[in-house]
Amino acid sequence: MNRNGLSGGIGRERIDDHRRRLFGIAALGIAAAQIGLTASAGAESTPPKSGRVPSIKPGTNKSFARLKQIDAGVLSVGYAEAGPADGPPVLLLHGWPYDIHAFVDVAPLLASAGYRVIVPYVRGYGTTRFLSADTLRTGQPSATAADVLTLLDALDIQAATLAGFDWGARTANIVGALWPERCKAMVSVSGYLIGSPEAGKLPLPPSAELQWWYQFYFATDRGRAGYDKYRHDFSKLIWQLASPKWKFDDATFDRSAVAFDNPDHVAIVIHNYRWRLGLAEGDPKYDAIEKRLADAPVIGVPTITMEGDANGAPHPEPAAYAKKFSGRYEFRLVKGGIGHNLPQEAPQAFAQAVIDVSRF
Repeated sequence: MNRNGLSGGIGRERIDDHRRRLFGIAALGIAAAQIGLTASAGAESTPPKSGRVPSIKPGTNKSFARLKQIDAGVLSVGYAEAGPADGPPVLLLHGWPYDIHAFVDVAPLLASAGYRVIVPYVRGYGTTRFLSADTLRTGQPSATAADVLTLLDALDIQAATLAGFDWGARTANIVGALWPERCKAMVSVSGYLIGSPEAGKLPLPPSAELQWWYQFYFATDRGRAGYDKYRHDFSKLIWQLASPKWKFDDATFDRSAVAFDNPDHVAIVIHNYRWRLGLAEGDPKYDAIEKRLADAPVIGVPTITMEGDANGAPHPEPAAYAKKFSGRYEFRLVKGGIGHNLPQEAPQAFAQAVIDVSRF
């Protein structure tokens, strides 16, 4: 047992060259070799006195310097890292259907401000792999939260600022609510996202149900087969619907789409959405966590929630969740046609929020 009461050992860090030989498929291996930060943080580790993030054009950076690989709990986690090793740690958490490139511009901004930035692939994405074929391929949020805890343990990090969007924000919410000693502060796009299968059984107004069309599609065998066969085109459609004013090019999408070729990707995604509707059982090892989450616990860590003014994905109104944050709290609306993938569309605003909340 580790310090979180979760099973899983503390792994030894290994860079990507070794782990790719063991786990990587050819396409992912090539991508991992090319992923990198275009700017080194070595000589820029001192936080600016003003605390202000310099302006940056979204899409300035294309890749990370390299991927690392570390055993953590049930996974071998692939992740990018930037900034000084002794800097305040920040974990940047992506969602579906996105990947670590959502933070490709955010990471160097934080690294240059002196932060140790860690950007992991979620289970089912990129070079992250299960260590055992016998592990249940669950996508339930309590499992991704447990993955964060075991990753912190493996990296010997007691507490970090957690920042994410979509699944990543939901994961950060859970850690902040149940293990506040591991979460120094939090940035959460679209606010409070902790849910449960019981809550998922409650019907929504028709217009809201329409926004969740893909969730109902995934509930069918046809939907699973369709996502497996057309995951590239399907994910691109979600990008377009969720960020209707973001004019990303094919190269930007394709860099992220490589991560969806993970052999467990479809199983994780389908299980996540079926579990939300109570159509799939969760892993019993997380039952105790799920019972705590079913009460929609209040989050007490310092938090900044954010929303883009053109978010086309389902999301709650800020007033509906403000009282779920009992610590120092602030909401920020990012204007300019910013959609669901806020870190990639507005990296300066997202990085500024991380710096600001870490100083609350």
